[in-house]
Amino acid sequence: MHADVTCRPFSSPCTANGVTTPKKKKTPFSAEKINQMKRLLIIGGSGYLGQHLLQSFSELSPHLSTAFTHQHHSSSPPQSIPDAFQLDLHTGQGFHSITNQFGQPDIVVNCAALSVPRACETDPALAMSVNVPSTLVKWLSSFTECNNTLLIHLSTDQVYEGTKSFYKEDDETLPVNVYGKSKVAAEEYIFDNWSNFVILRSSIIFGPQTISPVSKSLPIQWMDGILAKGQEAEFFHDEFRCPVYVKDVVNIIRILTDRWISDGKKSQLVLNVGGPNRLSRAEMAETVARVRGYNTSLVKPVSASSIDRGVKSPADISMDISKLIQTLDFTPTSFEDGVKLTFDTNV
Repeated sequence: MHADVTCRPFSSPCTANGVTTPKKKKTPFSAEKINQMKRLLIIGGSGYLGQHLLQSFSELSPHLSTAFTHQHHSSSPPQSIPDAFQLDLHTGQGFHSITNQFGQPDIVVNCAALSVPRACETDPALAMSVNVPSTLVKWLSSFTECNNTLLIHLSTDQVYEGTKSFYKEDDETLPVNVYGKSKVAAEEYIFDNWSNFVILRSSIIFGPQTISPVSKSLPIQWMDGILAKGQEAEFFHDEFRCPVYVKDVVNIIRILTDRWISDGKKSQLVLNVGGPNRLSRAEMAETVARVRGYNTSLVKPVSASSIDRGVKSPADISMDISKLIQTLDFTPTSFEDGVKLTFDTNV
């Protein structure tokens, strides 16, 4: 059994220690409506984070015209979610339709990525073409007043090497796998080619399932499914992350969006986005077991080196999130509370 280690939100060291809403009628965009309202475009809106963002903005931000993109082979959220555009980030096909039917967005949130490390190792060229948002930035640059768009780009904690604890935003980025390298390349491209951005280096995102269920395995639900069998299961004890509750990520993006709309102050900001707890997968599983009433002895801690996953993984990419908390006046949800909310929430 591992000690619960709580990441302090500031620079001091660690110490050991939803409801389903009714569907809304979908209404098409009109020129009058678009001209009166700010425009928000979510790239990758049919994915896990994208759907949570769409639900939140659709319900709580009537002052925004919201649209999203999805790939042709992905399933779209239900019709209660705003208008959708098919988009291929690799080729840029689809941006022309967005220009004609939606116009220049005031805010773009880029959630789209090839985010499975093993898939990135298998096809590095595809990983780079999808994860480096060159077609997106070039499209934004085509507008006459291009600097009037804030780009919020989702990056990853895997940009860090993983040889120490509590990385800060100004620490060197030395990724150990293709996925991390592609995300570093994306950050560098944005730095060099766009002047108004916020880059969010996110840890593992967890929380309740989406309205239109995503096909990928969700971490907490996956652990729960294994432990529910009542059989001993192996979890790594020597790889550490700061898992972040999905609705915290949504709230962070909402704060950034509201600030840009209210004050129009351009940003060039990088933020670590993680939860307040530095945890191994074994510790995560033990927390899930406690919350769900399973015997924690079912969790068998093993070394990550005992399993060949076909891709190198950083050992400790826990992050210092003091800059996030201070910049946005934000209080993150603890991992245990997030797990409870995950199983208490229906979306």
